[in-house]
Amino acid sequence: MTQILVPFRSSDPKTRLAPVLAPSERTALATCLRRDVCRTIRDAGYEPTLLSTEPTDADPEIVDDRGLSAAVNAHLEPPTAVIMADLGLATPDAITRLLETPGDVVIAPGRGGGTNAIVIRDDAFTVDYHGGSLLDHRRNCDTLDLSLSVIDSYRLATDIDTPADLPELLMHATNESATWLSDRFTLDTSTSRVELRRQ
Repeated sequence: MTQILVPFRSSDPKTRLAPVLAPSERTALATCLRRDVCRTIRDAGYEPTLLSTEPTDADPEIVDDRGLSAAVNAHLEPPTAVIMADLGLATPDAITRLLETPGDVVIAPGRGGGTNAIVIRDDAFTVDYHGGSLLDHRRNCDTLDLSLSVIDSYRLATDIDTPADLPELLMHATNESATWLSDRFTLDTSTSRVELRRQ
């Protein structure tokens, strides 16, 4: 059975949302997002383990306050999937597709060169989330002569990280995160790009 790790930074999360959300709101939204991701993984038939920098209410949970790459590599036991805790649009079908795609390494890229989800099936592979992690992970596969599959998935490519990402939740999700956001914002369609307006 594939181990599934969901990394989560519980202290001062989602700093790039500071222009539109107060610190307490960012913490609340981050909590909703990681609950939604874990719930979606369970709905796909798998059991997620939260990899958190501090204890939370999640079960099962691993607490490790090291940086993201070090913490993930310390707990890699292939086959392992690492799915980020802010993929608020993820669906069970998208998770199933990720986990059932063949390859020594399977990646669902994020926008801007990130790695939003990865499946690792070879003991030699380690993650490196600094900078353009997608490129680093591709080079790692080349160096180790591992097969790599890359998934084109809007649901897994959209991480809720900046103010421009927030409308995607209201337009495409009906989960706890979307409900939390809809209690505070509405969609503004008066311009060419849909934006949020605080209620």
